[in-house]
Amino acid sequence: PGPGPCLRRELKLLESIFHRGHERFRIASACLDELSCEFLLAGAGGAGAGAAPGPHLPQRGSVPGDPVRIHCNITESYPAVPPIWSVESDDPNLAAVLERLVDIKKGNTLLLQHLKRIISDLCKLYNLPQHPDVEMLDQPLPAEQCTQEDVSSEDEDEEMPEDTEDLDHYEMKEEEPAEGKKSEDDGIGKENLAILEKIKKNQRQDYLNGAVSGSVQATDRLMKELRDIYRSQSFKGGNYAVELVNDSLYDWNVKLLKVDQDSALHNDLQILKEKEGADFILLNFSFKDNFPFDPPFVRVVSPVLSGGYVLGGGAICMELLTKQGWSSAYSIESVIMQISATLVKGKARVQFGANKSQYSLTRAQQSYKSLVQIHEKNGWYTPPKEDG
Repeated sequence: PGPGPCLRRELKLLESIFHRGHERFRIASACLDELSCEFLLAGAGGAGAGAAPGPHLPQRGSVPGDPVRIHCNITESYPAVPPIWSVESDDPNLAAVLERLVDIKKGNTLLLQHLKRIISDLCKLYNLPQHPDVEMLDQPLPAEQCTQEDVSSEDEDEEMPEDTEDLDHYEMKEEEPAEGKKSEDDGIGKENLAILEKIKKNQRQDYLNGAVSGSVQATDRLMKELRDIYRSQSFKGGNYAVELVNDSLYDWNVKLLKVDQDSALHNDLQILKEKEGADFILLNFSFKDNFPFDPPFVRVVSPVLSGGYVLGGGAICMELLTKQGWSSAYSIESVIMQISATLVKGKARVQFGANKSQYSLTRAQQSYKSLVQIHEKNGWYTPPKEDG
């Protein structure tokens, strides 16, 4: 089961407020896993010919007044995993708007709360008056299609706070206990706490030996990501597993243990288990010192797959994993879930009997490089028609 009726009702509300004729913000297309929207700059500071330059105008050689195009991917684990946003622009100010979404605490109407923040931040950025329709995103969801399964799977849905003040209050409570050692480790299993402890010990040792690897910013963020994963329901529920290669925080092996059960890939993995004793897809994530500002390099290590947007050498064709599609606000768990959904969406199949040596780091990096060049030249097609 995907995100279910609550998301349907959020999308319905969005499309009713920000219809295609709206003067400021339009939902261009929406389905349960993807959303495309446009923020219109009519009246933005400096947009008119001869007007005084406003505080901020779009970059990338776009004609002033061109709409800002924003895309959103919604994983099957929504609302537990937040929506993944991207913007069609190289403008760092726009990337910063999306990065700030990481501060919004989870709730059942995360999509609406994210869009509320995006629209009001864009109005500020382009010196436009706040649009009154934004406040409509706080109204309770239309309840008529709230089916029984919806109520049972999301009991809290009915008690959704009607005004965001409750939400803000709730946010603060979540953030507070960062100083206390205890709260930091709450909800993490013993063996995973031991791994975190070992990493810290190794870091101290490296520091004493003058052999510090990585950067402070990347190390802190990766520790936080790992801690969040160890605490997450999806990880505890056995959807995926994470193992650090040689105890390095910058090199992760991720096993996708569960893919959509209705998919051909799921059946292939059952056969693989009988043949080779392994029923998972092994991914490798390698992080650089400038993480989270650059995406991790992700490749499929085994088994050899066909389809599913997997390229030669095991590289993965996803805009999300390129500099242009990446945002430092993305959590590693949401990336793992998105890759899992993309493999299924792209009808990935296990290639039994394939030569396993065709997947290697060097080959994957070559495919990835050419993929980025092709897409920089031709843009991304959403959804891609063929692999990549």
